Amino acid sequence: MKKILVLLLCLFSLGPLMAQQEKTSVALLLIDIQEFYYPGGMSELVNSREAGDHARQLLDKFRAEGLPVIHVRHQVSEGGAIHNDVRPFDGEKIVTKSEVNCFLYTDLLDYLMSLEVETLVIAGMQTHMCVEAAVRAAHDLGYNIIVAEDACATSDLRYDDVIISARDVHFSTIVSLKQYAAITTTKNLIDNFPF
Repeated sequence: MKKILVLLLCLFSLGPLMAQQEKTSVALLLIDIQEFYYPGGMSELVNSREAGDHARQLLDKFRAEGLPVIHVRHQVSEGGAIHNDVRPFDGEKIVTKSEVNCFLYTDLLDYLMSLEVETLVIAGMQTHMCVEAAVRAAHDLGYNIIVAEDACATSDLRYDDVIISARDVHFSTIVSLKQYAAITTTKNLIDNFPF
């Protein structure tokens, strides 16, 4: 009888730990949500405030659920601080990169492997550059990916005399990323936790 009680106590004490290990299979990857992309910054994006607000909602949810959060910041000389909307808490992972692809020359992959992450929820800036590069790289590395498209922002682009609106840049990138990721909205992600 004592052995059964000891076994039951062990199982009950391991329950939260096992649940926590299951939870760590998903992580939030916030890419380049930095001051220079916001109004007044040197590379202001269209709808950066709205995208940053949605990213903050995702961040709040992941924090409330005790799930891993990774902040990625591009190394720049001016305006490179992570924006207040998604300011990292002490202990949250920050990856500093110098390339478009946040996996290149960083410890991001090693960190994700150490947590046994299988699914990445990705949001950030710019949609057509660093977000796209992260999604494609993560897919090639075998991760399941969910993109919160309304938590991403980009800018108008010029090709010779042609101006491509930020809206068109954003949605054409999102359409191409459907081959690599599940695309959804912030509200849908939050409403359907856990997924």
